[in-house]
Amino acid sequence: MEKMARVTTALGGNTITGRTMFCHLDAPANAISVCRDAAQVVVAGRNIFKIYAIEEEQFVEKLNLRVGRKPSLNFSCADVVWHQMDENLLATAATNGVVVTWNLGKPSRNKQDQLFTEHKRTVNKVCFHPTEVYMLLSGSQDGYMKCFDLRKKDSVSTFSGQSESVRDVQFSIRDYFTFAATFENGNVQLWDIRRPDRYERMFTAHNGPVFCCDWHPEDRGWLATGGRDKMVKVWDMNTNRAKEIYCVQTIASVARVKWRPECKHHIATCSMMVDHNIYVWDVRRPFIPSAMFEEHKDVTTGIVWRHLHDPYFLLSGSKDSTLYQHIFKDASQPIDRANPEGLCYSLYGDLAFAAKESLISSDSNRKPYIGDRRHPIFFKRKLDPTEQFEYISSSSALSVFETDVESGSMDWFVRTAKQYVLAGRPLAELCDHNAAVAKELDRNQVAQTWTMLRIIYSSPGTVSSANLNHSMGKGSASLPLMNSFNMKDIQSGMGSESRLDRSKGESRPENILMDSSSTLINNDDNEETEGSDVPADYLLGDVEGDEDELYMMDHENPHAEEQEYILPQEAFPLRHEIVDNPSALDHLQEKADSPHVSGNEAETVSLTPVESFSLISISHSLYENRLPPDFFSPIVRDMLLFYAEQGDVQMAVSVLIVLGDRIRKEIDEQTQEHWYTSYIDLLQRFQLWNISNEVIKLSTCRAINCLNQASTTLHINCTNCKRPMSNKGWICDRCRQCASMCAVCHHVVKGLFVWCQGCSHGGHLQHIMKWLESSSHCPAGCGHLCEYT
Repeated sequence: MEKMARVTTALGGNTITGRTMFCHLDAPANAISVCRDAAQVVVAGRNIFKIYAIEEEQFVEKLNLRVGRKPSLNFSCADVVWHQMDENLLATAATNGVVVTWNLGKPSRNKQDQLFTEHKRTVNKVCFHPTEVYMLLSGSQDGYMKCFDLRKKDSVSTFSGQSESVRDVQFSIRDYFTFAATFENGNVQLWDIRRPDRYERMFTAHNGPVFCCDWHPEDRGWLATGGRDKMVKVWDMNTNRAKEIYCVQTIASVARVKWRPECKHHIATCSMMVDHNIYVWDVRRPFIPSAMFEEHKDVTTGIVWRHLHDPYFLLSGSKDSTLYQHIFKDASQPIDRANPEGLCYSLYGDLAFAAKESLISSDSNRKPYIGDRRHPIFFKRKLDPTEQFEYISSSSALSVFETDVESGSMDWFVRTAKQYVLAGRPLAELCDHNAAVAKELDRNQVAQTWTMLRIIYSSPGTVSSANLNHSMGKGSASLPLMNSFNMKDIQSGMGSESRLDRSKGESRPENILMDSSSTLINNDDNEETEGSDVPADYLLGDVEGDEDELYMMDHENPHAEEQEYILPQEAFPLRHEIVDNPSALDHLQEKADSPHVSGNEAETVSLTPVESFSLISISHSLYENRLPPDFFSPIVRDMLLFYAEQGDVQMAVSVLIVLGDRIRKEIDEQTQEHWYTSYIDLLQRFQLWNISNEVIKLSTCRAINCLNQASTTLHINCTNCKRPMSNKGWICDRCRQCASMCAVCHHVVKGLFVWCQGCSHGGHLQHIMKWLESSSHCPAGCGHLCEYT
């Protein structure tokens, strides 16, 4: 502690001097408050209630307010506040629901002054009016706020927040009659103390309980709120509707917020759990704290700036039973340890790169181009001349590389997601449909992939030649299943003896698939010359003609050469070695030679070469009889990994869902979960909520299936008595009224029901939408400015 800096601040005629110091308390503190001259601090908790003097080198205990042998629950404090007009006046909120005032000017040991016992549950917060000495406000767990006149024995006003719990109440510093209240349901209400019957304004500030709020000391319209959703939000209350102007994302639930004096954009926060540190944020830079105090070893329960006009001294109490005075110069600054460079892609492919201005300006080859999309655009942060702290005044430069609008369009992703069919049909139909969708969007590789998946996994009877060749189309000669033969390279003297070596009893039926658009024709030029000793070398080549020209059939004279096309029935010796898989010509010859071929089939076997021709030969019996069912699984797995590496998780997830158990075991669970999560995130970015939910339902990963099971419970209030609905159905079990009455047509809603979370009024969806076209106020006449999402 000796190495800590000593700070001296001159405030008018007073001088505040001190250093970072602490003292041990007898028990954990729940709240602290400082007197107006910044010389004393009061610490209150369940088992402690003491006043300490703040001296230059240490804290000195001045007064213990817990007196008596057995102190009552009135001394068990949830909150404490020191009046800023009367230095002898304190108020505490007791855990038994009692509001107690204390008069330090009493000569007796017991300084207790008045007790107000009107609250039925724990009082969470008490607050003195900033200018009225005798006005005290309290907020309780019972959902009520009460205003007390210290000259009277009972409360003068009771405000019903129509909620289960009031977590904080704060008088406005600038508006004499206004105070703000925060609630467990996430709402913030603004009240006029002259009108206890109804709040002036209400809005939903956080997703979950709002634990604290604080009015800005300089800007009369700014209200800061903190909640369980780990956010600190700054609202501008000068407009008709509360407008969120800043939002700070913290790492834990926010328990306390306090604006920093003399610094318009600085606010101090502490957490309710997990995080023990105190942060000071610049709301204009919401992701990195400007300063951080790390002295406490347990949760910080109370923070207060020592003086209303001094930004350098911060006092804090904690559950670790310590009271600290923090000097701002001794705070650590996370910005000094933060990475000064950043890189980010936008949803549409734009690339942003941020770095220190000194790094970018040192590159003499890089010049700023304003407005030209082909070059980087530089933005330099303008320094605030009123900013008095050096760590904030660091400048930075941002380079934005924008992509071409057309090339960065994601219309194909949205259309594909909407048109793909992933379940409810046979596998062959799913593959055909998805291939057609991909081909319509000019995604030919994806279309070919779906076609190949159908060929691999569908049974032989489901693959038709028409559908196969239609999906492949023209220009598909490079596929592995497409063999092309250049007839110019086949010797003209090739004899029929050199064709086949088949025994009479051998039978190998083959399924031959040809393009349905292609036809066959018999021609005299195709007759084979007997006695030729030249071996038949079948040369593979590329398709040279159009597919429509490959085969032609003479339908008018089908029997013209039937008698001439007769092969001997005995086997012939081989003139050269024949490979295991005979070429397409051998297949045709064998089919014609087979006794099971009908006459009409034999007539179509004779071929006439035009320039070249192509045959698609797929032997389903070969796959079924000789290959295991999972023979192609490694290939399909590699294909999915390829698409995922290319960034097309849409294809990877779609194939996973369509193939199901056929391929799922080949890919580990973690990889599948990563693909699903990425695809669902993309769908939600494009607001494709229904498709996202369908993907979640069809997934087999347990971690993904549970995504649409969270936050499925709706908590609603009765539109008549404003109490939560606890009974099943639409009849309130308290007021026995129907809660689903439409505020526009005044009939019972039996279909889609929409309601405002602020005032609980609503009705038919179409009626409310039509009403909001002409008015923003609640149709029930409550005066609330309703907001529907």
